[in-house]
Amino acid sequence: MRAMNLLAIETSTELGSIALWREGELLRRACPIGVAHSETLLPLIRATLHEAGLRLADLNAIAFAAGPGSFTGLRVACGVAQGLAVAHQLPVVPVGTLEAMALSSAGQRVIVVLDARMGEVYYACYADGVALATVAVAHPSALPLPESTGWLACGNGLKAYPLLRERLAPYVQEWQPELMPDAGAVARIAALRLARGEMVDAADAAPLYVRNKVAQTVAERLANGGKA
Repeated sequence: MRAMNLLAIETSTELGSIALWREGELLRRACPIGVAHSETLLPLIRATLHEAGLRLADLNAIAFAAGPGSFTGLRVACGVAQGLAVAHQLPVVPVGTLEAMALSSAGQRVIVVLDARMGEVYYACYADGVALATVAVAHPSALPLPESTGWLACGNGLKAYPLLRERLAPYVQEWQPELMPDAGAVARIAALRLARGEMVDAADAAPLYVRNKVAQTVAERLANGGKA
């Protein structure tokens, strides 16, 4: 892979992070917890670039976790990536959130389940990094089950919904319920894509929402045991 520099942004959950791919070396930094990503992202990017001895003008591209994930978080990551890319005439590399999680797991056959709130999970299956179906959202009781055993399952959906782990148990041999989206994996995937010329214009970058509904109605919350 040719020498290149790129910035990766991951804010699809409350645990945001950024990473710099600097000619094959990876520098990752976490966003402050408990503060809106929109407030902390740009200062963190500036500080990390300074630490790495880079300027935005030294970058070859900007990558971001496109989703699925928090609606607000995805908009922030996409917006910051677009803004910086336009200002410095850089291409953008969108990377799927669940695809990056599958890479982080280091598994060959991976089921990724990320808590989507509202009683649902985002899910996808990967074999050697290749998605076996389109990323989707479903209630844990309706999640499609694999047809074989020996899978690795990861993501906080396993902790949020015990029913999901119970249903997957006959098919899974390794569990990583603590694994969450991370900018380091986004940067690794983006570097490979950039080397192959797989990028988009900043104006064409867009979040992958999967679900079009942001919140439940009062009736839906009450039906699911919540409060009005």
